[in-house]
Amino acid sequence: MKKIAVGILGATGMVGQKFVELLATHPWFEITALAASDRSINKKYGQAMSWGMPTPLPEKFAEMPVLPCFPNLPCRIVFSGLDSSVAGEIEHNFASAGYIVISNSKNHRMDYNVPLLIPEVNSDHLELMASQPYEKGGIVTNPNCSVIGITLALKPLLDNWGIESVNVVTLQALSGAGYPGVPSMDILDNVIPFISGEEAKIETEPLKILGNYQQNGIINYPMRLSAHCTRVAVADGHLACISVKFKEKAARGQIVEAWKNFSSDPQFLKLPTAPKHPILYLDDERHPQPKLHRHLADGMAVSVGRLRECPLFNWKFVVLSHNTVRGAAGCAILNAELMVKKGYLGNVSG
Repeated sequence: MKKIAVGILGATGMVGQKFVELLATHPWFEITALAASDRSINKKYGQAMSWGMPTPLPEKFAEMPVLPCFPNLPCRIVFSGLDSSVAGEIEHNFASAGYIVISNSKNHRMDYNVPLLIPEVNSDHLELMASQPYEKGGIVTNPNCSVIGITLALKPLLDNWGIESVNVVTLQALSGAGYPGVPSMDILDNVIPFISGEEAKIETEPLKILGNYQQNGIINYPMRLSAHCTRVAVADGHLACISVKFKEKAARGQIVEAWKNFSSDPQFLKLPTAPKHPILYLDDERHPQPKLHRHLADGMAVSVGRLRECPLFNWKFVVLSHNTVRGAAGCAILNAELMVKKGYLGNVSG
């Protein structure tokens, strides 16, 4: 098929750069526009930012001019890595002008008519787009970076046994703070037990994602969720220590099999960015670890380990996800692939 033209909003930031890296060789999408803030406009992309990805910046993108975040870009789809201080209005303007906005920003996540999408978990929530006030455009968001890994791990448990309550403690990587991020004197030899806004996101977003779609919106899943978020001196990879209370009794072997056998629309549709197995259970009691496992399945799989009984709840375990791949740009790209295959972008097919 002919590749679909896409643009990137906030292209000079860390999430924007990850979009560029992941889309550079994508079989369905072709970057035709890079847009950013006023201080970068009219500069060449390679001169407008400090490239922070582990792979070299392709020359064709280095030479592209940075455009303003104004809805006259030569594409149908825009991926947004914009800072939340400006994302809300800009994304609304693009959607109003007929663009499909696939956003990593928090601004529209909890809007009643905006899908908060993890393709393996709640693809039916794309139906919410029909109730958005945009004639040809629309907005789809992916969740908070920690929420994606946590919710993916909870989905098979909820489907099989139901969930009453969850307690989460996160150990979140430095890249989640963006660039230049946390000052070195704050994080070296230290753990920071506070990340602004994170706990509220983790305690609310999964309820919408795991909720039931109805024509007028989403009925949140009725479970209690408590979160404590910390920043640790790890480059990439968010770790979450989770305790769960089920509605029905489950055995250890059943839980592990539920994770190992879990698959959904992205796997059935063989989407290019979809991991063959979205959840990987690791048997070694020392695993998962960010340094060893964040790049499994090109960073798109969630690693789970240390399943054991919990004296306060029922079961407890550890989840690891790559926060800038599965937790950000990779999830947004997977959202776009799902929308292509399910016909939400008109007659385009993959």
